[in-house]
Amino acid sequence: MTVSALEFGKVRGTAISTEAQSTDSTSRSGERWHTTTFRWLSAYAAIFTLCFVALLGFLEYSVGAAMEREADSAIRWQMRYFDSKSDDRLASSIDKRIERENRHTNYYGLFTPDGHRLAGDIMTLPPGVKLDRPGESHSESTGRTLTLAEDPSTPTVRVMGEIRGDGDQLVIGRSLADVRHVREELTKALIGGGVLCLAISLGTGLLLSLRQMRRVADMRRVTTRIANGDLGQRLPIGGRDELDMLCHLVNHMLAEVERLMNEVKGACDGIAHDLRTPLVRLRLQLANLAERVRDSGDDAANTLVANARVEADSILDRFGAMLRISEIGALQRRSGFDVVSLQTLVDELCDLYQPLAEEKSIKLQSRTEPVEPVHADRALLFEAFSNLLDNAIKFAPEGGDVSVELWSCRSGPQLVIADNGPGIPVSERNAVLNRFYRVEQTRHIPGTGLGLGIVSAIVRLHDFELRIGGEDCGTTITIDCWPHNLQ
Repeated sequence: MTVSALEFGKVRGTAISTEAQSTDSTSRSGERWHTTTFRWLSAYAAIFTLCFVALLGFLEYSVGAAMEREADSAIRWQMRYFDSKSDDRLASSIDKRIERENRHTNYYGLFTPDGHRLAGDIMTLPPGVKLDRPGESHSESTGRTLTLAEDPSTPTVRVMGEIRGDGDQLVIGRSLADVRHVREELTKALIGGGVLCLAISLGTGLLLSLRQMRRVADMRRVTTRIANGDLGQRLPIGGRDELDMLCHLVNHMLAEVERLMNEVKGACDGIAHDLRTPLVRLRLQLANLAERVRDSGDDAANTLVANARVEADSILDRFGAMLRISEIGALQRRSGFDVVSLQTLVDELCDLYQPLAEEKSIKLQSRTEPVEPVHADRALLFEAFSNLLDNAIKFAPEGGDVSVELWSCRSGPQLVIADNGPGIPVSERNAVLNRFYRVEQTRHIPGTGLGLGIVSAIVRLHDFELRIGGEDCGTTITIDCWPHNLQ
């Protein structure tokens, strides 16, 4: 792997980490507004506001219509009163009625058939007023709401009229100031009460939602720990509602999953331990047999025994690696962790593997820079990094190149180990992290297929991230040495 390719890997890793941070920050800043509780509160506020506006309009219309009917009824009684007066005494009766008006609630006007005023305080005949015919009972008469043209300051009035027997036109109006005042007071009361009720309802809803969100946050923290491998965690149970019922079901499911996984793990570990002992005995017996065959001088038998011993050693190595992966997976999260200097660890690792690289005429280059310490298990990280460097040297061709680089990204330290070996196809880069999987072009090289499985288990334990890259020739392993699972 050339230096330019490594630099490309560094830039690409930095871009990925920056993009992930930006996406996570954006999602966290908006997640509180995307909750079901907030959406329900918003919908409730919108529905409440619409219903309140409709209620306000209905009440205003109902109250206004009722008071207009009351005004019409009062005008009818006055028209019946004036009907009892003779035509020649009508003008004087109107003037007397106006003199007795204290609050100026009623308005009167008497006009000739051609519209000239004869008496009253209505100066001009209001246009569009329906006039009852002579002799009508006025029981079906309906007034009209208008403002008198001669006095813009005059309040809105309800007007009704009739044609007298002599052809004169009598118009009676009643002020609707009380109606307007009642409407205004009713509107103020309804708006004030509605806003107060809405504020109290939303406040109460928010308080209740905060309690639910705290429960959801607790559930999220627990599920994150469960996703990270701590199956002993259980969801908190707090209230007798649907969340509590869900927590009970999930806790029961987790208990069953933990039980089944422990049974499977116990069975696998038991098989590994039970088979390891006879395999060790078999290896010892093969060693004894090899000494006897060596003395007999039978070269074919010596070759068969040597091959059998190699296969026995390979099986023992596989069992050892499987047990090591199980041990790493069974470790309690963060137990035994301490502050680790990655620069010191990587420098020690390169010094350790330098003789092995020289033995294969491989050029091992290392470039480390001071990075911030990490909270980790030093022994496990050393094991993981040594597995990666051992693989790089193993799969690099004789006279090839292997590079180890440690630098600091925006999110934390990043380790890159690259070689110019056969590489790993893109379609198989996830599969090689599983147990026993080996790439087709490297099957001729001795190995168990468990090295990357151990590395993957250690990386998961630390919440680090491992990425496999490389072009047509060579492999680049990048490890982001900072927690990726936010808790």
